[in-house]
Amino acid sequence: MKEENPKVALIYDFDKTLSPKDMQSYGYIDKLGVTDEEFWVKCNDFCRKHKTDRILGYMYLMVEAYKQKGIQLTKDFLIDCGKNIELYKGVETWFDRINKFGKNIGVDVEHYVVSSGLKEMIEGTKIAKYFKEIYAGYFVYDENNHPIWPALAINYTNKTQFIYRINKGILNVVDDSINDKMPHEIRPVPFTNMIYIGDSVTDIPCMRLVMKNGGYSIGVYDKDHKNEEYLNTLINQNRINYALESDYSKNSEIENVVKEIMQLVKHSTNLKEISKMQRK
Repeated sequence: MKEENPKVALIYDFDKTLSPKDMQSYGYIDKLGVTDEEFWVKCNDFCRKHKTDRILGYMYLMVEAYKQKGIQLTKDFLIDCGKNIELYKGVETWFDRINKFGKNIGVDVEHYVVSSGLKEMIEGTKIAKYFKEIYAGYFVYDENNHPIWPALAINYTNKTQFIYRINKGILNVVDDSINDKMPHEIRPVPFTNMIYIGDSVTDIPCMRLVMKNGGYSIGVYDKDHKNEEYLNTLINQNRINYALESDYSKNSEIENVVKEIMQLVKHSTNLKEISKMQRK
């Protein structure tokens, strides 16, 4: 009987990883008549004053700021904002290229987002269809589709639970069986088959979790925003494997590195199968 192809999970942060700016910059902040910087300063001040989680704080202020301006904020509006999100070079064709390469070498590729941004906005993007799951904050809505409460907020520490969900194949966010013991050998996506791609300090817990369990972490930098030096520091601290430019074009450095990792996963799986057959 033919053995199943190994799975490789590509797990992405979103803001400044797949897109150059925070997603709120694409349509939401414009209507408030303030700059991006002014909006985030207000969010940070609010969180410090009330000692609240930064993600819960910005989600609250997103709703409250529109109320104060008399602007209707709806789920459909947030999805429409997502349609305007700019993506880094090569991202739109990245998924088809990586999936095709995986198919050619006998690897099944799954793509996931784990983001502190908003799921509604990511769902509006051109690339939403490629993700098996989008883990990001989202709202509870009333009968008129107006947000009334955060249903889920994802900060830099609780991001890690979603890595375990992918690892165990327990993808539903309300499924508490994620805490049940599961032997590593039956988990559908081993940590060794994971590639985490992020850009900043908020990704470090996920990067370290994946790395320490034998997977791969890639820090991406925008050459115009100068975070390459910081990522090189993370390499020297053994927090990430690679620091690569956020250019996802064909034959880019990140594409070549990801393909090398995928081939390594395939070869490692083949060798394990040979060993298993000999033991039988």
